Amino acid sequence: MTTDNSPYVFLSYQQAWAGDPAPVKVIEKSRRIGLSWSEAGDDALYAASSAGDDVWYIGYNKDMAEEFIEDCAFWAKQYDLAAEEVEEEVIVDEGKDILTFRIKFSSGHKIVALSSRPSNLRGKQGRVVIDEAAFHDQLSELLKAAMALLMWGGQVRVISTHDGEDNPFNELVKDIRAGRKPYSLHRVTFDEALEAGLYRRICLVRGLQWSPEAEKAWRQEMIDFYGSDADEELFCIPSKGGGTYLSRVLVENCMSSDIPVIRYAQTDEFKFYPEEERISEVEAWCEDHLQPLLAGMDPDRLSYLGEDFGRSGDLSVVLPLQERQDATFAAPFLLEMRNIPFQQQKQIVFYIINRLPRFAHGSFDARGNGQYLAEVAAQKYGEAMISEVMLSVSWYRENMPPYKAAFEDRTILLPKDADIIEDHRAFKMVKGVAMLPDSSTKAGKEQRHGDSGIAGAMAWHATRQEVYGDTEIISDVRLETATMFEGY
Repeated sequence: MTTDNSPYVFLSYQQAWAGDPAPVKVIEKSRRIGLSWSEAGDDALYAASSAGDDVWYIGYNKDMAEEFIEDCAFWAKQYDLAAEEVEEEVIVDEGKDILTFRIKFSSGHKIVALSSRPSNLRGKQGRVVIDEAAFHDQLSELLKAAMALLMWGGQVRVISTHDGEDNPFNELVKDIRAGRKPYSLHRVTFDEALEAGLYRRICLVRGLQWSPEAEKAWRQEMIDFYGSDADEELFCIPSKGGGTYLSRVLVENCMSSDIPVIRYAQTDEFKFYPEEERISEVEAWCEDHLQPLLAGMDPDRLSYLGEDFGRSGDLSVVLPLQERQDATFAAPFLLEMRNIPFQQQKQIVFYIINRLPRFAHGSFDARGNGQYLAEVAAQKYGEAMISEVMLSVSWYRENMPPYKAAFEDRTILLPKDADIIEDHRAFKMVKGVAMLPDSSTKAGKEQRHGDSGIAGAMAWHATRQEVYGDTEIISDVRLETATMFEGY
């Protein structure tokens, strides 16, 4: 690649990609190098030509779809192509209305953004563009459906950064390199994009003064931003062990903005308050913040609970789940506690369990200091209703696949929250087992270590345990004696 001193709109790697006529072409790339933008430019020309065809764009979320269609509209205007304005369209996908976008051209062809459900490609013809392919949940099935379009002269474009060594996208790349797949393969790292003039082009667009020193500083800034993920995100080196276990789109599809996240933090001095004052303050907080949510739960459905313990560093997270009529499980809320003393964590957890309708089972993190809360919960409610979980490789091996299946089958519903998404994406494949690595993730200045992800896995573990006895009778007895235990 050569340094970009030319007036060409596309940089050399964008030109090479757009100019490749292969029926199926695949590119492994660095993030944010303008590849999807140049693909939009090529697709606008293809759809506008009478010799072209329809284009079916498949990103992994709505924002990607909207951005790509807007880029196509931009190119249509730059080329002065006869095209209609972007249209919003509602399609039915797995029984739900999904908002998507399209542009129609005077050629009679169109560019349409589809969801990543493989069956959406049935009966289609033309060019399929699969963007960020490594992050699609059913990539193998999606590719199979896309390849069917080749019989009628179609084309397939697969674009992605990497997401783990064992990801189907990386398997596709390896198959092409090994000669097992007769597809065209491109590769553009961050440094190769810089050599081709990426930063010069950014300076041109933003009105900045380019210099070798500024480019070097910007390069380092990007590497520092991605940190330990820089090799994968910028330099096309798949992370070892399979990368992220739960993709962002997989988790997002099982989230609702109607479910609240309750966050409760205390000062370091709070633990030294007189016991009666601590109990009274926490009781009032529970009445104000938790009681209305607990009272709104269905009194006739079974309830479960998962907990991940933290005291001075990580969070304590409590996640109740309630079974619904359709055999799915929804959280009424998620509670995050930071810097809450042991006794008050016990008080809050007992407050919740005592008011969960038909409480059936709870699974508690029993590692380290968490062993205390797990033990007293088992003592209070009985070992048949409380699992004291010592997280281990064998526990992860047995319980993470069912938890992932809950997202794949959309049988779990969690709060829509950025921190919860990142906690779930913290699970990595380590020697073939999905688990949390030792390193912590961050949320602002506060430490996280996949806390709500563990709480979710614990809650799902609880739903899979045997329910003993008549939960209505157990609940009644527990509520009658609640004041004897709460806060002590």
